[in-house]
Parts: sequence; structure tokens; C-alpha cells
Amino acid sequence: MLIEKRCLQNDECVFMEFRDVNKDYLEWLEDLALEYHCKIEKKEWRSKYNNYVVYDYEPFCSDGFEISLTLSSKSVCFLNFIRYLYEIKVQTINYLNNCIAI
Repeated sequence: MLIEKRCLQNDECVFMEFRDVNKDYLEWLEDLALEYHCKIEKKEWRSKYNNYVVYDYEPFCSDGFEISLTLSSKSVCFLNFIRYLYEIKVQTINYLNNCIAI
């Protein structure tokens, strides 16, 4: 799930939040963000069972947590391109998993 937020301060910045990121894609997404001049504003592990449990570091046992990653950039084009690449990667992996299951 993706959420886009815009923030006008001294200079215009755009935020995009990626929720429920697969743990296997996290490092790839972080590298992609840095490559396209985006800043990682926030990375959180939220419990799926208790709304009050939120960590800003990876817990010892990360099962039962969803990962949220918030990126910011001065250009919305960079964030849209990262979103596009992320969606294509997820679709391709789901397609390949379905091919294996057949």
C-alpha cells in the first residue's frame, strides 16, 4: 500500500510512504531511494497485532510486524519512478511465484 503526502515548508518536499514492505525487498528499496536522490525519513516496524508497538529498528523476531518506509524528495518524479519500479518488481515476483505453483 502506498500513501503520498505533500509538505510545503521553506522548500517544497514530497513524502511517499510504503506500507507493508516485504522484508526481502527492503534493502533493494533503500538502495533504490538513495540512487534516485531520495531521503529515507522514517523506517518503522509496526506490530500487526498491537497498534501501540512500533519500533524504529528491526526487532529480534520480525515475524508479526509490517515494515513502513517513508521517503522524501524535492521532485515528485523521483518518487513516482521508485513507486513504479517497486510495483513492477512485486508484480513480477508474484507472477513468477504463480508460474512455479502451476
